[in-house]
Amino acid sequence: MGTRMTTGRKSSVLAAGLALLAVGLASAVEAKTLTFCPQGSPEGFDPAPFTLGTTFDASSQAIYDRLVTFKPGTTEIAPGLATSWDVSSNGLEYTFHLRPGVKFQTTAGFAPTRDFNADDVVFSLERQWDPDNPYFDYAGGLWPTFNGMAMPTMLRSVKKQDDQTVVITLNRPAASLLANLAMDFASILSAEYAATLLDAGEREKLSTEPVGTGPFVLDGYEEGISVRYAANPDYWGGRPAIDDLVFEITPDAGVRLAKLEAGDCDVIPDPPLADIAALPDDSPIAIAEVPGANVVYLAFNTLRAPFDQAAVRRAFAKAIDKQAIVDAVFQGAAIPATTPIPASVWGHAAALAGNGHDPEAARAMLAEAGAAGLSLTIMVPNMGLSFNPDAELMAGMIAADLDAVGIKATVVTETLDAVLEDAGNPERDAAVLFGWASDNGDPGTVFSILLGCDAVGITNMANWCVPRFDTLIRDAEAQSSREARAAAYKQAQAIFVDEAPWTVLAHGMEVVGLSDRVKGFVVDPLGRFNFSPVDIAEE
Repeated sequence: MGTRMTTGRKSSVLAAGLALLAVGLASAVEAKTLTFCPQGSPEGFDPAPFTLGTTFDASSQAIYDRLVTFKPGTTEIAPGLATSWDVSSNGLEYTFHLRPGVKFQTTAGFAPTRDFNADDVVFSLERQWDPDNPYFDYAGGLWPTFNGMAMPTMLRSVKKQDDQTVVITLNRPAASLLANLAMDFASILSAEYAATLLDAGEREKLSTEPVGTGPFVLDGYEEGISVRYAANPDYWGGRPAIDDLVFEITPDAGVRLAKLEAGDCDVIPDPPLADIAALPDDSPIAIAEVPGANVVYLAFNTLRAPFDQAAVRRAFAKAIDKQAIVDAVFQGAAIPATTPIPASVWGHAAALAGNGHDPEAARAMLAEAGAAGLSLTIMVPNMGLSFNPDAELMAGMIAADLDAVGIKATVVTETLDAVLEDAGNPERDAAVLFGWASDNGDPGTVFSILLGCDAVGITNMANWCVPRFDTLIRDAEAQSSREARAAAYKQAQAIFVDEAPWTVLAHGMEVVGLSDRVKGFVVDPLGRFNFSPVDIAEE
């Protein structure tokens, strides 16, 4: 027997249906979408096997979290998936207390059965380190940043004490550990998801169909075209204000700017500085910038005469007009450098006097050192890099300044790979125009990797080794006190300025182009893009 519905009941159901439809339509209308236009596609969505910033922005910054993070707009360490940590008195043991109640993302291919715990931390680190881990070789066994930060020799063990506690034990004191753990390679992946994929014979999906704890869930990817994300409703830091995040891949800087002006992009990296300077005052585009954690330098081969003399090297700092380089190459979006450590990184020695442009003094210094009329070659990469937007223009300006003090400089442009190969040759005669951009905001990185004695002939392009400098930076790395480390690094910078293995040229600003409807975006001195706190103003 059928059930008869009264007219009043029909009316109530109809009204309810219309109300739900109205809510659905309103939600669709009010959905907030932010479009970011990066330079390139991600190499994958597991950040640890890769090195490009475009990969990190699309993976670690959007999809994952780390034990510790950086305070927005700074290089200061803050809690992440770990709420706190304790360090043993000898600096060898770090005990991390994990954030409770953190959910892994639910995707079309995976529904987690438990919250984030210590197993995920152990898996995420050990897979990059332990050859017996079934994921050690899934990306070719290449873990470039983990290895580059000396993590294999730094770590003794990573152990689960209980579900909410992880203990990391070191082979030697390493105060940079926390900064390293805030880097993209240390993103935390789901051990449960990895085990599920392993059982199914689908390890590669760890990078193609990612699962993290971060603010956005991957929703679609077309290589070379776009990446789409949806807000993670279960994000432990609070659901993002925007509903949808879209990466529209746009390699050309001029096209990125045009799309920003047209409203097709809301945020763009590295806007073309000359074009930005020409924008009208009433442009709907906002330019946000902060001092970057980088440096551009001219590295001499200190093993070859006459650059084995500090007096000759110091003369170059007087000969080169750094402010002119800032104005022409960076369109003013940089700061003339006085030390390798920029002001955006703790430990910067602000009190050290700069080497101002003084051609007459440079000429006199060269004559006194018996190096008047010297010649040299300057090797330059044939592409703009994050720390140097136009290396060839910069090299030409340097050559002109050197010519004015009697130095004949020949600029040789090579591919980036060729420059890196030649720069490692201790027999080379050429100076190298290169630079560095920090990944972790820790000054120890630039000192040990680029200027340490162990790096001569490898990443120390100056082939410079001064034992008192090396002892300072090694002792600083063993200190648990940031104040003690900063004091040591300031002494090291004083030695650097006196020895001048490089002529430091500029610290570039991190510059971002924004639509005026973007609210809450914070420019990162390390060049990362975090959209979790960002909102879009109503039209």
